[in-house]
Amino acid sequence: MQKQDIPYRILIIDDDEDDFFITSEFIKKIQGQKFTLSWCPRYQDALEKMKDRQFDLYFVDYYLGAKTGLDLLKEAIRMGCEEPIILLTGRGNRELDMESMQSGAYDYLIKAELNSEKLERCIRYSLERAATAKALRDNERKFRSIFERSKDAVFLSNDQLYFLNANEASSSLLGYQLQELQKLTLYSLLPNKKDAKLLEEKFVAEGLVDDLEVDIQDKEGTRKSCILSVAKEKDGKGNIYVQGILHDITNLKKAEKANLQLQKLGLANRLVRTLAHEVRNPLNNINLATEQLIQEEKKDAARLYIDIVQRNSHRIGDLIDELLNTSRPASLEMTEHTLQAIIDESIAAAVDRITLKRIKLELSYPDELLRIRADIQKLKIAFLNIIINAIEAMEEDKGKLQITLRSIGLEHVVVIADNGSGISQENLGRLFEPYFTSKRNGMGLGLASTLNILQSHQAFVDVQSKLNEGTSFIITFKAN
Repeated sequence: MQKQDIPYRILIIDDDEDDFFITSEFIKKIQGQKFTLSWCPRYQDALEKMKDRQFDLYFVDYYLGAKTGLDLLKEAIRMGCEEPIILLTGRGNRELDMESMQSGAYDYLIKAELNSEKLERCIRYSLERAATAKALRDNERKFRSIFERSKDAVFLSNDQLYFLNANEASSSLLGYQLQELQKLTLYSLLPNKKDAKLLEEKFVAEGLVDDLEVDIQDKEGTRKSCILSVAKEKDGKGNIYVQGILHDITNLKKAEKANLQLQKLGLANRLVRTLAHEVRNPLNNINLATEQLIQEEKKDAARLYIDIVQRNSHRIGDLIDELLNTSRPASLEMTEHTLQAIIDESIAAAVDRITLKRIKLELSYPDELLRIRADIQKLKIAFLNIIINAIEAMEEDKGKLQITLRSIGLEHVVVIADNGSGISQENLGRLFEPYFTSKRNGMGLGLASTLNILQSHQAFVDVQSKLNEGTSFIITFKAN
């Protein structure tokens, strides 16, 4: 026991004052250490002092009137006492010894066998053990706080990646409560089988996976982009467990994707404006010359050709206007509407095509109305373009069009899914580029215009597709 200037405070809890004097005399004879000794003969007074943590160590007699020292020990620990408690008794009792130690006593001493040497060793071991236990508790509290307050999903699992424990952020990210997570394995949350296979191969081979980008599917079926790290560890008994972290990068990926779409649109828009300017100048000259010829030429044959030139000049002018409109931010008249009503009107505009191709339509709306601020006419055009593309991608009499609305936090989500031909990964990256189309007679302006409208509504668009399985458009709006 190290020397210190400040004496250790010891409380002796014993309803027999003579026993207090005997014990305190033994303690006073201990060399090389200072102690401040106090006496408390009553159970309830002792409990209050232990609750207030007024002392560094407690000696507790087993007999304390109607209650026992073992009762005091259990109640004090239950109330948060962390200082060492040593139980004293008049005679040895192995069962009492075992019960007291299991209940949290630091030692068990027989009064008849007390001496200064035994008490010095008992006090020294108890204080050292208490200091070690306090350091462990402090570390546990510190790391528990980091674990619980982390914004990332932090979890523990076994070596099969079945969840054992997880912080609150894990439940927020995945949508499962801890009891539900403990029935799941991490592999079951990876919708992409390639991700699951790659994770399994690296983890089995190395026991460590750092910064693996994966898609995680939450309880509601929503996919989220995450950075995953897992590592095998061993506890003090040699048992293997796994530490894991999931860092949600969904919003970052959305921002990157939206920025890329904006860059592509910006490049295409600059090209459109340049071409429109270069084409309109000679077109204006043609129109002026045509008007002059009309005034001067009266022959029927010549007039026929002039009319042809004039009509086609106007047609070229209209096309230029249409191209320029696709390159400008949509001008919106924003009012409050419900997504249910806008989708219903969009479906109504496409109902003939749905009927003629005998497409099965499945709608899933929540009970509450999902309100957004929108230009209803323009948003109907955007939804209609997506719906028509879905219809055209499906086979007659075999198609299934699913439209789902749901609310997640402060966002409303529209999912328009088909079981059509799907889109290749190569084409998926170019889907919203102006003039890109896989249709034989398409101009490639429909989805470019759709993206322009949706971005003007501050909506985020994600497209997921598999060849020969179908395509899903996931559109996220801010709730009003």
